[in-house]
Amino acid sequence: MYVVIKTRNQNNEVLFVSAYLVGSEVFLRMTQGNILYEFSKYAVILFLILGMYYKGFSKNAVPFWFYLLLLLPGVLVSTETLNLTADLRTTISFNISGPVCLGVAAIYNYNREISLEHLNNMLLTLALPILSTTVYLIFFTPELKTILVSTASNPAASGGFGPNQVATLLGIGMFIFFSRLIFESKSKLILIVNLLILFNITYRGLVTFSRGGMMTGFVMIIILLLFIYKNTASKGRYKLNMLFAFVLFLFALTWLYTSSQTGGLIDKRYANQDATGKVKESNFTGREEIWDSEIAAFEDHPVFGIGVGKGLEIREELTGGLIVVSHNEITRTLAEHGTMGIMALVIVLLTPMILYLDNKQNMYMFCFLIFWLLTINHAAMRIAAPAFVYSLSLLKVFMNEEPSLHRK
Repeated sequence: MYVVIKTRNQNNEVLFVSAYLVGSEVFLRMTQGNILYEFSKYAVILFLILGMYYKGFSKNAVPFWFYLLLLLPGVLVSTETLNLTADLRTTISFNISGPVCLGVAAIYNYNREISLEHLNNMLLTLALPILSTTVYLIFFTPELKTILVSTASNPAASGGFGPNQVATLLGIGMFIFFSRLIFESKSKLILIVNLLILFNITYRGLVTFSRGGMMTGFVMIIILLLFIYKNTASKGRYKLNMLFAFVLFLFALTWLYTSSQTGGLIDKRYANQDATGKVKESNFTGREEIWDSEIAAFEDHPVFGIGVGKGLEIREELTGGLIVVSHNEITRTLAEHGTMGIMALVIVLLTPMILYLDNKQNMYMFCFLIFWLLTINHAAMRIAAPAFVYSLSLLKVFMNEEPSLHRK
């Protein structure tokens, strides 16, 4: 707060502060260091609103004002549908804080001009707390052979916290340090440092046995490499092919090391097998049943939905008191917001693609968008990362020292 007020957000300091909060969220949760469980989302919203106060926002960000308005009917419906025994504020805020964080971040970043160098530095600010998380896991994870008894995701290998959320942050950390390996390794020493960090983050992410976050990180890396390849002249593609081969070798080496440390269980995990090698009946650890219940709720209440947080309540009643939280933000939005939710999702999905037509220099745009899309399909929006990282796809990136707006 002091930094932002002192600088009056002249160089988008709120983005650096927000990125640091996003990167540290899971680490603070696993070490009980948060003031509130949803502290990071609230803080990101607060800082970005403060940033708007100092530097304004684009008048063309109307789609995301409309997006926030589309969330309102679901909140109003929930005040009528939630049981009297429910803590109304907590139930609603738990489910709506992620989408609201996305809306506010999108309004702030909509067509906001930023240099590629500034963006890379900001991503490093996000990644450094993830490095802290990795170091914490190195020191506090027991010997793997003593805790790995199945191919299920393992809290003991993820700092005693939810493997899904830990792997999500490690996946984005892996991507960021991979991008720095390519673009920011200006000496052999920095190259070696980035390689060591990348290896450790990838290894620690794999041994959580949570697939979603790591697969998302790998897809982001592939998209970035394809973008580089497409925008590289034919003469430079030989070196790029060598880079591809090196990257493939690096990740193959990491996988082989992980496989040896886990006694081959990681191979079975990603092949959807149990410890005995038998293929599991479900590819999504039973989440299909949650999806089905949310689709059914949407069919019963197609216009305004069943209300924010009501899905959790319905599943609790059906399972006799068992709390089953939705992992999929898309089906949750359909169930709890109805058609309004569909319109909101369409806005979020299409807007970055439309802006990209006039902003081809944002090489990370599709990476950020796919991170949001894949993450909300396996981890919903329980952490601030998908909301904040998505909003970065709306930035207007320039390579020059001065923004394109100031060209004559």
